[in-house]
Amino acid sequence: MNCADKTVVITGGATGIGLALGRELGKRGARLILFEPRAERLDEAAASLAADDIDVKVFQGDVTNPDSLTALADFAWAENGRADMLINNAGVGGSMKSVIKTDPADARRIFEVNFWGMWSGISEFGRRFLAEEKPSAIYSVASENSLFNAFPFGGGGYVSSKHAIFGLMDVLRREAPDWLTTGVIIPGWVKSELSEANLTISAAMDTAAYAKIIAPQIEAGEYYVVSHGYNVVRFDERYDEMKKAFDKYAPRSEGDEGYDVQRFFAEMQN
Repeated sequence: MNCADKTVVITGGATGIGLALGRELGKRGARLILFEPRAERLDEAAASLAADDIDVKVFQGDVTNPDSLTALADFAWAENGRADMLINNAGVGGSMKSVIKTDPADARRIFEVNFWGMWSGISEFGRRFLAEEKPSAIYSVASENSLFNAFPFGGGGYVSSKHAIFGLMDVLRREAPDWLTTGVIIPGWVKSELSEANLTISAAMDTAAYAKIIAPQIEAGEYYVVSHGYNVVRFDERYDEMKKAFDKYAPRSEGDEGYDVQRFFAEMQN
């Protein structure tokens, strides 16, 4: 989707990747609506973007509150006529304790933002997109931690939440009509408030540089929006390990396609 004169709503859009991507899309002519719970950060972001002659509006709210997302969508349709694209970006990190030592309540709080907050956004904006049947787009920010575990230890709540959003978007892409573009954004190590909270960020990619890499992919309608090339090494390690397990204990055999769920449903439809 060419973003010129299109309204792009970005959750968690006042800082980090959300702000950098908003700036890059704004330079391409997008009209931005940024969503964030911290009013002071929204004001700072709006002033910074306006200084670059970018059309920007802000709306304060929290993705963990479905009513807040409804109000955000109402605002977009009232102020700009409609939203054309939702970028589900809001996310939090979490404890780097081991899975066993992490309080499940802490993990649930991560999921409330990183997974259920995104699902609520998809639901709210998706229903409106389906009702209008106009070209629209939904992108969700996952992570390299959707493809493999980048951490040497801990981070179970964060990693599993990003695996979950990766799976959710994979389902959505198969359900969406042709005019509804979907995509999963897969950042590698990028400077952000989240990375600052957990790790030294001296080696992380600058957010502006990252946004320049992914903005053209979004405008091109790519499903997988990618950046850090070395990720291929890590997810190959994971899938090679799984492939070896199948080769050893469940190798292909004659007639094994009979257990394939996709094939079964395809034959049922014929």
